[in-house]
Amino acid sequence: MHVDTLSELQICERLRSSSPAGIGLDEVPRKTYAVPQSAAVLLPLLIEQGQWHLLYIRRADNHRDRHSGEVAFPGGRVEPGDSDIPSAALREAREEIGLDPGQVRLLGNLPAFHTISGYLVTPVVGAIPWPVDLAPDPKEVAGIFSIPLGWLADPVNHRERIWPSEHHPEARPVVFFRELAGELLWGISARITLDFLRQVRVTEG
Repeated sequence: MHVDTLSELQICERLRSSSPAGIGLDEVPRKTYAVPQSAAVLLPLLIEQGQWHLLYIRRADNHRDRHSGEVAFPGGRVEPGDSDIPSAALREAREEIGLDPGQVRLLGNLPAFHTISGYLVTPVVGAIPWPVDLAPDPKEVAGIFSIPLGWLADPVNHRERIWPSEHHPEARPVVFFRELAGELLWGISARITLDFLRQVRVTEG
């Protein structure tokens, strides 16, 4: 099915029946961390000019952040005051980009995955109106932009490379998208994007 013909209800139904991540989302063997720290990211979906888009952030430059300057989804650790995983994702999105949780229609979750840094991350999918008022925290976010799902789903726009890492015992495949409007989507956020497209079973276009 072409991505732009999907309704919110169809996305909900496909996420509800989603299978475990099948593209190697785990960055480390699951036994590496006995008690991983829970985290959540929000995948904000929006419709612009009749096309579904995903909203991304570019992280602010920070020498203490190993993901400084990277393209990502809003998100972070689950805190004791969060009632559940979606609440954590919504809180982080409010803190990072000023997105009002009341503007988000939750559609479902993707399967959780383990990261090199010891987190168990759950991607939460939510639809937002567009345009919407946003107020990014300059300490955390350098930019906000969206990419059409049709472009993301086109296989000519992404590829895998074998990538060495000081945090990983051996080389691993890393997803890179083509640069678009000066933004480079790669790494775990790119894999989350591909897994979302796989779960909702869209075609390019």
